[in-house]
Amino acid sequence: MAPAPDETQAAGASAPRRLFVYSGGFVFQRRVRRILELAGWEVKLGLPGADDRIGVWGRSPYAVRGEAMAEKTGAALVRIEDALLRSIHPGRADGEPPIGLLIDEHGVHFDSATPSGLERLLATHPLDDGALMARARLAMDRLKQEHLSKYNAFDPDAEVPAPGYVLVIDQTRGDASIAHGNATEATFREMLAFAQIEHPGARILIKTHPETVAGAREGHFGPEQEDDRTRLYSDPVSPWALLEGAVAVYTVTSGMGFEAIIAGHKPRVFGQPFYGGWELTADEAPCPRRERKLTRAQLFAAAMILYPTWYDPWRDRLATLEEVMDGLGARARAWREDRQGGVAYGMRLWKRKPLQRIFGAEKPLIFNDKPEEAAARAKTLGAPVLAWAGRVDEALEAATARQHVPLIRVEDGFLRSRGLGAELVPPLSLVRDDLGIYYDPRTPSRLEHLIARAARQEAHPRAAALIGRLKAKGVSKYNLGSAEVPELPAGHRILVPGQVEDDASIRFGTGEINTNFKLLQATREANPEAVILYKPHPDVEAGLRAGRVESPLEFADIVLPGTDPAALIERVDTVWTMTSGLGFEALIRGVPVTTLGAPFYAGWGLTEDRGSPPERREARPSLEAIVQAVLIDYPRYFDPVTGRACPVEVVLDRLESGNLPGPGFGNRLLSKLQGWLAGYAHLWR
Repeated sequence: MAPAPDETQAAGASAPRRLFVYSGGFVFQRRVRRILELAGWEVKLGLPGADDRIGVWGRSPYAVRGEAMAEKTGAALVRIEDALLRSIHPGRADGEPPIGLLIDEHGVHFDSATPSGLERLLATHPLDDGALMARARLAMDRLKQEHLSKYNAFDPDAEVPAPGYVLVIDQTRGDASIAHGNATEATFREMLAFAQIEHPGARILIKTHPETVAGAREGHFGPEQEDDRTRLYSDPVSPWALLEGAVAVYTVTSGMGFEAIIAGHKPRVFGQPFYGGWELTADEAPCPRRERKLTRAQLFAAAMILYPTWYDPWRDRLATLEEVMDGLGARARAWREDRQGGVAYGMRLWKRKPLQRIFGAEKPLIFNDKPEEAAARAKTLGAPVLAWAGRVDEALEAATARQHVPLIRVEDGFLRSRGLGAELVPPLSLVRDDLGIYYDPRTPSRLEHLIARAARQEAHPRAAALIGRLKAKGVSKYNLGSAEVPELPAGHRILVPGQVEDDASIRFGTGEINTNFKLLQATREANPEAVILYKPHPDVEAGLRAGRVESPLEFADIVLPGTDPAALIERVDTVWTMTSGLGFEALIRGVPVTTLGAPFYAGWGLTEDRGSPPERREARPSLEAIVQAVLIDYPRYFDPVTGRACPVEVVLDRLESGNLPGPGFGNRLLSKLQGWLAGYAHLWR
């Protein structure tokens, strides 16, 4: 599990203190007020006493009201600012609330005139705890890998200039961090001159601030600063990608200078930002009292773990940095993938509403089931075609290829719902695959690439926590059946999960053994003395899909309909399967798996493979690595409670608690109708 919110975040939470405010933002910005309340502050209007506190927003123009009241009453000031990971869009441009606050009773982090709470941490905290430093290093790596920044409305895959440039970072005019960081507008001109002089002949990129790009505030540089080797750069690209190609970084007080340190640079600093003066920067105007030498991990731990108050909007509580990155990563991914919209193809009517909620939040999906029209409309919109994977055919592939538009295959995720898709229960997770689809081994899928990438990474703490939680809580794909497992015969127990026989994973991922009957027969022939337990597939049990075995007891010792698979796995010695996802659930729970087909989890060295998984699966991931890819990196998750994209951990919360909206009266009625008309399943599948 992720660490609990840090003590510095929760200080005073057990005994709320009165915080008087004189700015409408604290009253009307619900998120800001809620974070303060959770952090132990009772936000109030009126006249404070000497023992109360007065809250002001950093060094904003509106702070003078609170400052005047503090001088009048003797109440101490608390200065509040956005945390260094904030949102998808800038607050001024979009009004999006922050995911964390910096609540400081000593000063404000960007004001070098007096030591802030952050500076005190950096100067006096031991910052020598091994676990804290490990968290810091992992978090720094994760920010770079997932391309997370203060603002996140950019495409991580967007092309950046060829490496070898000098990066000069602009800021918005009037930013309080400039004046209170011992700098002026003239400092920016000086910085640019130094960059040009110190790097003769080099290309100079002036990075424009996102708020300037959005038209919210002016910057310090314009076209008049451009020449043969100096140009403004305002493309919405990843700061991490831009920093990777820079040979030097110049900044006044920008937060991107802090990111430059994380990225491995020693930026040239012309003001006095919080990260300056600790021997991690080349300071033009060093702050004399900052004499300590820090490592990057120490600076990061103080600024990003110990100092901020982080908030979890899905569970309405304080959070750790790791939990905030989970959530921000989910939301950033949704924005980045959905911002262009899409044309949805092959989506049954009952699926369209949940698909619109999951993939259409940024720009509504357009539904069109005619291949040529769908591809042409996507071309016009500059958007992809999102097709239900099972409905993709040669006509659609040819149409999208002719129009040169991306074809994205969509399918249910691996932690789907509390109930069956065949019973029209909306999904909590979906996968988008731009290469193939996970259940079709004939061609590479995006999942295969993610598994190979995860295999190259050393640690997967989030996946390890996820494995522990899945094992402890018994969560599975559909979360059906009773946890009660009947009395089982003694002996070496083999669980054989039945499958839907016309499912694409059977059609594309099996050979000679391609029916439930043949699977049972092969398992018995290879294990004549074993106790074979057959669990029919829930869709087959419900009469909605093909795969019924007329005489399962010819090879099985017992048939277990309606039994919770997670509880059953705990009672068996091994699982034999064609391509069932239950095999993956068994791996998660430490149960050996034998595959007779080519499921997505076969061929990586974690299973005994009697089928023919693709030879291209050469990586040898750990269990944690494959869980990272399959359950964290590949699917998109949706929280029906808050109506927004969410991390997998929130979906687990909902599945464990049952705090989920029902499928709706219309879906329930249609589900019953399709049960009566099971022979016409093609009408709804």
